[in-house]
Amino acid sequence: MTVAQAKPAKSSGKVVQSGRASWYGPGFHGRRTASGETFNTNDLTAAHRTLPFGTRVRVVNKRTGKSVVVRINDRGPYAHGRVIDLSRASAQAIGLTGVASVTVAEI
Repeated sequence: MTVAQAKPAKSSGKVVQSGRASWYGPGFHGRRTASGETFNTNDLTAAHRTLPFGTRVRVVNKRTGKSVVVRINDRGPYAHGRVIDLSRASAQAIGLTGVASVTVAEI
């Protein structure tokens, strides 16, 4: 199991987008992602609509100021108005329990 450690937000990367983030996992754990790998809700991964698989991005929770670096390995989110779906471990690292405002920056 991967243990996520949140760090204070700082990124010199290009901001890809700002918007709402959510998390996914319970019904998807162990299933195939769009990239072909097996989804593990304990890994620091995320789903994004357009970023290439393998892209690493820093996601910053605007409310908590915490950030986490995740690897894009799936497509989504499919919920209206969301820019990224995080694995459970990624969401926990930044204090996201439902939906939160975030910035997403390539690193």
